[in-house]
Amino acid sequence: MTVIGITGPTGAGKTTLLREVEKLGGGVIDCDAVYHELLKSDTALQDRLEKEFGPLRDEAGAIDRKKLGAVVFHDVEKLETLNAIAWEAVVARTGVLVEEFRKQGRALAAIDAIALLECSAKELCQLTVAVLAPPEVRVRRIMAREGISEEYAWARVKAQKPDEYFFQNCDYTLINDCFSAEEFAQKAREFLRKIL
Repeated sequence: MTVIGITGPTGAGKTTLLREVEKLGGGVIDCDAVYHELLKSDTALQDRLEKEFGPLRDEAGAIDRKKLGAVVFHDVEKLETLNAIAWEAVVARTGVLVEEFRKQGRALAAIDAIALLECSAKELCQLTVAVLAPPEVRVRRIMAREGISEEYAWARVKAQKPDEYFFQNCDYTLINDCFSAEEFAQKAREFLRKIL
C-alpha cells in the first residue's frame, strides 16, 4: 500500500486531492478530525492534557477546545507542549488507521495534515505532496468557505509557511492554478495516476 502525506496551506485545494484519492478507492485520514475525535474519546489524552493545563472537560466529559485554546494560545511554551502531546496521540491513532486500510487491502491511503512536515506523521508516508495555490486565490476560497472578512483571510494566509518551505521539504508539489474545482480535480487525478 502506498501512503501519501498531503500538506499545504489552507485554501489551496487539499480537499479536492483527497476526494480523488477516495475515488481511486484509497483511504483518507484527516489529522484534524482525528485530533478532535481524540479530545472527545481518548481518556488517556484527556487526563494528560488536564494534568498539564488544569481542568478542561465540558459537561459531556470531552475536552473543551475553547478553554484549552484560552490557556495555550497566548503562551508559546504551553502551545509547544500542547502540540507535542497532541501529535503523539494523533500519530499513534493515525498509525492504527493506516494499518486498518492495509488490512482492508487498499492500494492507497492519504494522511492529511497541515503540520505533516513538522511531526512524526510524515514517517508513516512513502511520499509527501504539498498542494499550493496563489495567495489571492486562497483568500477568496477561505472567505467563501468560512464566511470571514478579506482582512482576516489575508491574516491567516500570511501567518502560514511560504511556498518555498513546501518546495524544499516535500517530494512533490501540486500547483492549483486552475479556474475551477473540476479542472483541479482532473489535474489531481492525473497526478495520482502518475505517482502510483
